[in-house]
Amino acid sequence: MQRPPRFRALAAVFLFLALSATQAVAHSSSSAPPPPGIQIPSLTHGQMAVISGYRGAILDLAQRQTQTDPTFRRLYNHGNLQYTYCLWGLMPGSLMDEESPFNECSHAYLATTKALLAYMATMPAARNEANELISSIDADMVRSGASWILCQFSGEAFSTGEVVEPRWRDMFLHLPSLVVLVIVAAALLLAGRLIFIHPRGVASALRQPAL
Repeated sequence: MQRPPRFRALAAVFLFLALSATQAVAHSSSSAPPPPGIQIPSLTHGQMAVISGYRGAILDLAQRQTQTDPTFRRLYNHGNLQYTYCLWGLMPGSLMDEESPFNECSHAYLATTKALLAYMATMPAARNEANELISSIDADMVRSGASWILCQFSGEAFSTGEVVEPRWRDMFLHLPSLVVLVIVAAALLLAGRLIFIHPRGVASALRQPAL
């Protein structure tokens, strides 16, 4: 029996959360040196919010580069991997709420995005557009006083040698994250009930032509 794509997507998210929770280990503190790899400077809480608004433009510039090198590719791939681990920035409060289990990993993928932009400013083909973006970002940071808005992760440096996972266990202590977890679990239970308890009804509903 083939399961609906929506159910498979929900199941994949739930399985991802479950596996990550069982494999989660304590993250290094901000005072510990980052592991080997390309070192990524820290990002303040305020800077993170500004970089988030430019992430699409930065990645668009990166995707248009045809001549790249290993450093560029490591920063680009690590940023995308870190973004995936942070559940694509979809969790509530992941950017602005310091208590969110996803705040540290948000620092990580946005710090990598900023490092990627800084590196593109050294690449001949991307230099002009990268510098324009940097100027716009700097102006926004000055206007918002971003450098002065700090949190517990503001001094933490990162590295392409380590993926920062969300603090999965803290999801149960963070109300917005817990609400999302409950909604996903309820959706999975409902989908499972419809599929396994009333399979004929679901199959007939899927076969009905759209009006």
